Amino acid sequence: MTSQPASKNDPALSPPGSHRGRLSVLEWLTVGHVGAFVVATTWAFGGQADWVRAPLAWWGTLGILITAVGIRDLIHRPGRNHAVLWWLLPFLVFNGLVIAGALNPSLREIRVDGELQYIPSASRAGWPSAAVPASALRELWIFDAIWVACYNLALVIRRRRAIRGLLLLVVVNALVLSVFGTVQRLTRATGLYFGAYSTRQNQFFASFVYHNHWGAFILLMMAACLALTWCYARRREARDIFHSPAFGGVVALLIMAATIPLSASRSSTILGIILLGGAFLHWTIRFIRQRRHFHESIAPALLGAGVAGLVGLGGIVYLSRDTIVRRAELTRTQLGEMRANLQSDARVLLYRNTWRMARAKPWFGWGMASYPYVFTLYNTQESVDGFPIYYHDAHSDWLQSLAEHGVVGSALLLLLAVLPLISVSRAEFANPLSTYLLGGCVVVLLYAGVEFPFGNFAVVLTWWLCLFCGLRYALLRDPTPPAPA
Repeated sequence: MTSQPASKNDPALSPPGSHRGRLSVLEWLTVGHVGAFVVATTWAFGGQADWVRAPLAWWGTLGILITAVGIRDLIHRPGRNHAVLWWLLPFLVFNGLVIAGALNPSLREIRVDGELQYIPSASRAGWPSAAVPASALRELWIFDAIWVACYNLALVIRRRRAIRGLLLLVVVNALVLSVFGTVQRLTRATGLYFGAYSTRQNQFFASFVYHNHWGAFILLMMAACLALTWCYARRREARDIFHSPAFGGVVALLIMAATIPLSASRSSTILGIILLGGAFLHWTIRFIRQRRHFHESIAPALLGAGVAGLVGLGGIVYLSRDTIVRRAELTRTQLGEMRANLQSDARVLLYRNTWRMARAKPWFGWGMASYPYVFTLYNTQESVDGFPIYYHDAHSDWLQSLAEHGVVGSALLLLLAVLPLISVSRAEFANPLSTYLLGGCVVVLLYAGVEFPFGNFAVVLTWWLCLFCGLRYALLRDPTPPAPA
């Protein structure tokens, strides 16, 4: 039996015939490891409780063993392209930058009336630094655990069905969370898990402490659900969409979409409408083209699309009507106050002061996880009683990245996503599953300009999962692509 040549559609790993066999042990371990990571993180308060972050990070760190075996197999098998190894380069440089900063503390601890405070120390100016080295290294550990676990998907997986299986797992998990959160909200629970865990504010949803973090997470899961729905809708096994998994995907999508306004996340609601609107437009255009191809009238298609869209939108509005009315009134009030007091608006001042902090160390920033400690030196806001206001996040991940990592560190973080993207040709991206996954990543990345979705453990994990799943799926090819229904 002659061996088959390596596939040009998979420059990183597999020959075309390998898709037909069973998943290897390493592929099963990779999918199981990442799948369990996502499920555990989302149910454990989105990874935001201090006592769950270390166990989750330890679980993610186990992915290093999979990485080591995957790299060994990649190097020792002939005919494989090693481009995926270059994706590690910005990751290693970023780690070196953070570790070097931990050796150059920019703050030192003092106690004033028994209270711990931080003041500037004599650090080496112009060099990488860290405000609190222990915090920087701890956050680096968490980030590395997430990134390596998701990177393994691109390094190890050689079959598209493994990616579809993983996406199906995380989407079903998001659907269960959506139902759980909806019931919790409709029963007016006063805390997480029906009041078992109290929160400092009432803007929680499902197992997530902050509603905007839930919004970012469910946007990514909606993109994954759209990807799977489109994938299964193109298959011919069923008589029609109502007898295929695609119909279940549409129902799941509507349930998840309804949770965004129900959670009272205004910005995520707008982005959800944009995401659903783009998907609906995509489906309508493809359906019209198909009707024209068979010389059939497009009127039924347009009418059916319009009715389906109105029914879905009506159901979401009906379920979330009380929350929508309250948040709309709050938005109107806040916009009026902002127009009247633009210079003193809290969000405007927060961004301005964060920009001042970033300009103080433009190249390498103040160090990873430095914002809560350093921003107090630049914060000009005061509460009504005269006490300073404490901020843990900048409410703009873009600005916070510049403040903490500077231009160099932020560029390395961007390169972690850009380098894999430019390694994949445009033709390889010509599949809806990859397009929707990467589209969801872009939506959340844009959202990070005015909020802090990447301040949540679960959002960071699902963002990198969607990115690497989309990239890996683009590099693979099924042995027999399904014909359009």
